[in-house]
Amino acid sequence: MSATGREGPDLDQPGLAVAFDGIVKRFGPVEVLHGVSFALEPGRVYGLLGENGAGKSTLMKILAGYEQPSEGRLLVAGEPVAFAGSRDAEARGIVLIHQEFNLAEDLSITGNIFLGHERRKGWFLDENAMRQEAEAALAQVGLARDPATPVRRLIVAEKQLVEIAKALSRKARLLIMDEPTATLTPSEVARLFSLIERMRADGVTVVYISHKLDEVERITDEVIVMRDGKLVGRAPTASLSRHDMATMMVGREIADLFPEKIAFDGAAAPALKVEAFSVPGWAQDISFAVRPGEILGFAGLVGAGRTELFEGILGLRPGSGGVEVSGTPVTLRSLREATRHGLSYLSEDRKGKGLHVGFPLAPNLTLMALERYARPWLDHAAERQALTQAVDEFGIRAGSLSMRAGALSGGNQQKLALAKVLHPEPKVLVLDEPTRGVDVGAKREIYFLIQRLARQGLAVVVISSELVELIGLAHRVAIMRAGRLVATVQGEEMTEEAMIAHATGTRHVAA
Repeated sequence: MSATGREGPDLDQPGLAVAFDGIVKRFGPVEVLHGVSFALEPGRVYGLLGENGAGKSTLMKILAGYEQPSEGRLLVAGEPVAFAGSRDAEARGIVLIHQEFNLAEDLSITGNIFLGHERRKGWFLDENAMRQEAEAALAQVGLARDPATPVRRLIVAEKQLVEIAKALSRKARLLIMDEPTATLTPSEVARLFSLIERMRADGVTVVYISHKLDEVERITDEVIVMRDGKLVGRAPTASLSRHDMATMMVGREIADLFPEKIAFDGAAAPALKVEAFSVPGWAQDISFAVRPGEILGFAGLVGAGRTELFEGILGLRPGSGGVEVSGTPVTLRSLREATRHGLSYLSEDRKGKGLHVGFPLAPNLTLMALERYARPWLDHAAERQALTQAVDEFGIRAGSLSMRAGALSGGNQQKLALAKVLHPEPKVLVLDEPTRGVDVGAKREIYFLIQRLARQGLAVVVISSELVELIGLAHRVAIMRAGRLVATVQGEEMTEEAMIAHATGTRHVAA
């Protein structure tokens, strides 16, 4: 595997799509990119890999005009460029689909797709032209929604498809996709891959950033690996196994990804018991229980109602039915009430609902247990001590304890979010897509953390779209389809084939 990035064509060649020449990036005194040099050719799909904090997203933000390099040159078609912003990059055909959504919640789908690029007819907006183009872009990504729908009404997976449709409408010649399939169903992923293959055939360069190595293996021509702000290697995808990719990313051998499952007391009283619970429009008549020390998985296609069910149980949306915590009936009308009764929830929407990304790290950590630190005045020293302990315990890589949460890499934001929801010391922990956008090394850390929490007596619910994750972690998996719990599997029944069959309705077994 080549590790220099300078082998092959000269970086100044006009036939190259783009080239990085000695790119250095500093944030204050902290250097996060250390002289990165490599080139990308037109009409190829590149998998850009690396652990969270490796510098991938920073490098791509420089390419897309969101950041400027501290040193080095960026060349497009052999010509040195200096982008003042993303509009400059888009004018050269370079578009970035962000890992965290960059949408205006109160605007319509059409408004988001054309924000800053509105079509005009004379002095007026050409509403008909924009609607028609929006409909065509939505059809390409398979989103059956009225373009006039406000984005705030969309679920997370639909927002992801709007982001992709927005990028396609820009007629990109170099498209950067940062974790584009994190919330998509298998059929939506297949449609996206067909789009990528068409773009490749049209000469578009695609940079595909993903921690799903099976997808990188399927769709990319070449793999580029970064670690600690440096290029460490690149090679044709066909020459690498997934194990090779993972080892290159972390710089060491990856041992077993999942911890050994520890038995729990199946006769113990449930930590959380739910009976005949319904959430209007999303879930109907759902009953289940989870016991101390148990990891219960929830599977289902996007839109099956898993997230909405638990938002209803935890008081985040209207719902009705029986809920018992440690044998005590409760009616929860807010997440604060749920926390006081020993339930804690990690949202799938890390940026929108999980963290206050504009706040420093300490307030994010302590917000759910603020009464410990404000008696009545806020004890900043105690907050900082708690943060120091959490950074060490959860392996959060932060340049400074006073930095804002939004400055952390995606994986380290996820670790901070986990530390936050565990800070109130819950009895029941609900984790919605806990490894979304997290690299393979951080995934392993999170899996072992979840197992350790269960061993300590927590009841853990894991909602995940990754079936392998549920098989590796959970003692049992409940499967939802169209708002109903259709099956609960365990032991030898916990196979990808069986769970997909239940989720799609090709097989039905009473729960």
